[in-house]
Amino acid sequence: MRRHLPASRRHLLRTTLVVGTVVIAGCGTTSRDYKNEERPAAPVVVSASIGDDQVSVSPKRLGAGEITLIITNQSGSSQQVTLETTDEPGSRRPGALAVRTGPINPRETASVKAEVEPGTYDLSVRGSDVRAARITVGKPRPSAQNELLQP
Repeated sequence: MRRHLPASRRHLLRTTLVVGTVVIAGCGTTSRDYKNEERPAAPVVVSASIGDDQVSVSPKRLGAGEITLIITNQSGSSQQVTLETTDEPGSRRPGALAVRTGPINPRETASVKAEVEPGTYDLSVRGSDVRAARITVGKPRPSAQNELLQP
């Protein structure tokens, strides 16, 4: 014996099938102009520490591209950090600001991102007798196109 569905259930079933068909059809694309552009280089984490007499940084040499600068203030006073190009020969646009932090309190940490180009940079503390750290940026890092588990 064959059972028939009530009209409301038949209508619900038809609506579900139509909506499902439209959703599945919308998943594809007929556009042929999509370009699989290379991904940028993976960001490099640069660690910096502000002491009472100098700023320390690691690594001191890296390739051009995006960096994440993590700064810890180990001095006894609040500090503001500036990353800018130097007046060294070979530096691009001497004195060009790459990034500046807000005040970092003693024993606190700050994190900022910057895009660095080839050249020489100073990581310095504003208005202080603390010696700046020097960072040398070389040619651009390779693409992270085929690297797995990238952010």
